[in-house]
Amino acid sequence: MHTAAGEPVSVDGRAGAGFRLADAHLTGYVALDFDAFDAWYEEDDRIAGHPREPFHRVDVRRSARPVRIELDGEVVADTTNARLLCETSLPLRFYLPREDVRAELHPGSMRTYCPYKGHASSWSVDAGGRRHEDLGWSYEQPLPDMGAVAGLVAFWDERVEVFVDGQRRQRPGGALSGALRDEFGV
Repeated sequence: MHTAAGEPVSVDGRAGAGFRLADAHLTGYVALDFDAFDAWYEEDDRIAGHPREPFHRVDVRRSARPVRIELDGEVVADTTNARLLCETSLPLRFYLPREDVRAELHPGSMRTYCPYKGHASSWSVDAGGRRHEDLGWSYEQPLPDMGAVAGLVAFWDERVEVFVDGQRRQRPGGALSGALRDEFGV
């Protein structure tokens, strides 16, 4: 179902797999329904999510700066061996060695896919006398370019207190943070 003016088109024999928008600026283009196809490829590599954007970057840097994660006044993690993940248009994320996570990690229910990092599994944490569902995540077998974060744990900065060099960081804002507030009431 489309809310914009235009017409459905068949693509490669699949009825309605495309939509030609009635917009003069988009003449010659067709929006494709990702789910209408059996598989998507970038050259010879099959992709599981949306195609990568060529100007999107994901960089990982090692840092010996002290990083501490707190939740409900309890220290959840404390390290001087973090990986800082900088990704275009997203907040800086801190990936921590599992041995530096003090709280017990419980497998969460959320599974996600990132076309730049791969499949992620979530972690829940007990703190403040209650379980905090899907508070963090890890990439156990990330895509080849992201081996630097394999097995490390990141926490939603929107839901925990993050201290770097002893200074509390401001929680990120933006659309993702708003969605997390709506989902988890943070």
